[in-house]
Amino acid sequence: MEAAILLPAVMALLVLLLQPACLLYTRTVMRAAAASTVRAAMSAPAGGGTDDAYVAYALRRLAAVPQLDIFHIGGTAGWDVELGRGQGSASCDISTRVRPLPLLGMALGDSLELSVHVEQASRPAWLGGDYHGWTSIWGA
Repeated sequence: MEAAILLPAVMALLVLLLQPACLLYTRTVMRAAAASTVRAAMSAPAGGGTDDAYVAYALRRLAAVPQLDIFHIGGTAGWDVELGRGQGSASCDISTRVRPLPLLGMALGDSLELSVHVEQASRPAWLGGDYHGWTSIWGA
């Protein structure tokens, strides 16, 4: 009698814990890929590298996400990667859709959108001076 009540309760609990773990993994990989892409775009020489090359770089990092609908829908074509580069800064937006498990799908709908935004300046605002001023202390 106890197993008839306990087994479905344990299975429901596992399903409720599985979906947030999948979403967290996907979002963590997306954030790491966006941060790596921004660093690569900022470290390129002026005029170096095309946006397509950086999008391909991000997609290689996103290959760490399993090709299952509970992680993301659509395979490689399911990722939307946008790169923005400006004077002294870069940003990367990555988004995808996720299909929730059936139990949660009734409450959340057919699919959820996950997105991350990473923006970074090549030089922090608090840093004063310039290269010439920094090297002058060594008599250069």
